[in-house]
Amino acid sequence: MGPQRMFGLSLWVRRLLVANLLVFLIQKTLLVDPNFLKAFGFAPLLAWKQPWTFVTYMFLHAGVLHLAFNMLMLFVFGPSVEDRMGGRTFFLFYILCGIGGAAFSFLLTQWVPVGLILGASGAVLGVTVAFAWYWPNHPVFIFPLPDPIPAKWLATFLVGVDLVLAWLGALSQAGLNDGIAHLAHLGGVATALLYLKGQDWRATRGEGRLRQMAESSVLVSQPPRVSRSGNMPPSAQRTKSRGEPDARASAEVDRVLDKISATGVESLTPAERKFLTEFSRRKRTPPKA
Repeated sequence: MGPQRMFGLSLWVRRLLVANLLVFLIQKTLLVDPNFLKAFGFAPLLAWKQPWTFVTYMFLHAGVLHLAFNMLMLFVFGPSVEDRMGGRTFFLFYILCGIGGAAFSFLLTQWVPVGLILGASGAVLGVTVAFAWYWPNHPVFIFPLPDPIPAKWLATFLVGVDLVLAWLGALSQAGLNDGIAHLAHLGGVATALLYLKGQDWRATRGEGRLRQMAESSVLVSQPPRVSRSGNMPPSAQRTKSRGEPDARASAEVDRVLDKISATGVESLTPAERKFLTEFSRRKRTPPKA
């Protein structure tokens, strides 16, 4: 549905919102022991001893404002991205961005002091970048600005702030401790960009291969031979009778390829994917004599 779904709740966005809210409620009522955060929050120095924290940390939050900001961003940008990617792919993308944030912090912990990391900011920023990637000029209202700004400039601003603050923290001998995991944010953004770029590359490669097969099937076709009596052989007649279905198939290939160019390979329906697979298989199979 695209940006029109912006203020609705899709399936996995709803599940992620509920999961984060429930964990925060448990965190503030039943499991108030600080050891709970140490056991499930991500500490780069303990990452090898506690590998599960690469995932669990993104469901914990330091406070109400921290939780509210992340869930608001997920609520605003998540449904449109899920509609575009599909539910399962969106969930895996979300988790992948969160893991990327933890991994980036782990890799740079020797140069930048990193403490305990909590929150879904890396995953949520990855979703925000995906929204700006798909709909860069979609207007987004930001309080207290009087006019909406394009999504691409909002994403650029958020990433720029994290870059500057992370750089200042790296230059400071003691580390700039503002309580925000900027490296995790940047790791989520970098993971999102790599994923999205990879999807574009796969779509472009698949489109080129299909177009090449479609063109080659036209180039290798030969006009039917006519006998001395002027009659076409039965095999040629069968080929001629199949001309109209082949033309429809070629037109359908062009339509699907145009859709891939416009909205990406993830936007294809199961029927369209099956059609492309069958068309590709048929072109690879040599015709029977």
